[in-house]
Amino acid sequence: MQNSIQEILNVKGATRISHGGLSRNFWGMFKETSLAYFFDIAGLAAGFLIAYQLNVFRLSPWALALYPTLISTRVISGLLSGRLSTGLHLGTIYPRFSGNTKSFHKLIHAIIVLTLVTSLAVSVISLLFGYLLWGIALTDFPAILSVMVSTLAMGLLFSFVTIKVAFVSFKRGLDPDIVVYPIISTAANIFITLCYIAVLNLFFFLPFLGRLTIIAFGFTHVLLVLYLLSKDKKEPEFITTIRESIIMLLVVSLLVTLTGTIFKGISKFAANRKEIFTIYPALINMVSNVGSVVGSTANTKLALGLLKPSFSSIKNHTKNIASSWLASFLIVTILAFISLGINRVFALPNALSFIGVIWLSNVIAVIGIVLISFGISILTFKRGLNPENFVIPIETSLSTIVTSIALLAALILIGV
Repeated sequence: MQNSIQEILNVKGATRISHGGLSRNFWGMFKETSLAYFFDIAGLAAGFLIAYQLNVFRLSPWALALYPTLISTRVISGLLSGRLSTGLHLGTIYPRFSGNTKSFHKLIHAIIVLTLVTSLAVSVISLLFGYLLWGIALTDFPAILSVMVSTLAMGLLFSFVTIKVAFVSFKRGLDPDIVVYPIISTAANIFITLCYIAVLNLFFFLPFLGRLTIIAFGFTHVLLVLYLLSKDKKEPEFITTIRESIIMLLVVSLLVTLTGTIFKGISKFAANRKEIFTIYPALINMVSNVGSVVGSTANTKLALGLLKPSFSSIKNHTKNIASSWLASFLIVTILAFISLGINRVFALPNALSFIGVIWLSNVIAVIGIVLISFGISILTFKRGLNPENFVIPIETSLSTIVTSIALLAALILIGV
């Protein structure tokens, strides 16, 4: 892999190394990262929807527990954005829809297949965890399966947004490693939340027509996957992406399902404090954004030979890490005040304890996700694997768990 990358660099020239902001100073990185993270403020919309649709989520034991699992499946968007970013840097993907490379088209096909695999795996694992920990019955499996598959099938439409953001940012001289995922992860949270709420309302309130619509979405996805598998089964690049990603996504599916249990604990502890539910998806998003920036920039530096493949080289990545964390701390503070305002929490003791919880959870979660992202990047690169197939998907799923644990710990330590 390193030899092929070097050949590309020889052809493209050394100017590729500085393209997209790889040589920016600390404040340049901070400004660009803050701009990207600023979009996370819109992520409060997802939390707002959850806070004010709690009656729908409480219609079944699995409905609320599945939510953090569903937003964790944005690992697919993370995989797509990571591969697009590196492909654009290396010139193996062009920043346009029409007349693009074979690598681009096979990546899209792989994303469609992996989305279905993820939805099936999460459904099965959720049933097992739900039976043991959430109080659901085996008879709930058809409901979980249909809701999960149809929600993620709808979510595939968001891939067009991811691709467009990557292309536009690259054309305008921004670094897609820094800009793309923070922007699209926020929008993806909102989009998948809307899809999930729509599917739940169809499922619970339109027993016949609604459930028929849900099945139609899922069945269409299955047919599309069968077609792509028959078409691309002999395509090396497609098969490699599937093979390298599928095991990782199965592990991710197991890990993210644990988050449902943690979220049920948070919901019990938070009771009816809507400001906590409102900020919850945005907090996860922010931690995931930090991990994606740290991991993606490390991946690109490793590919270009600017970073040694050892964990000790983290000291040479401190500008990226520090600028990412500082930007995240700034934005979560803004998020906390907005959440308080939206939910009309004006009592000073409640406001101060809430902000303290958010600050503490941010510090704990960011430390964890930085170590995870950088470590995975180094480990996969040393083993000759494509880090883009692993880093963002794994850190995205683990960011949900890490943030949920950090938030629960902060709630216990500080209270609300």
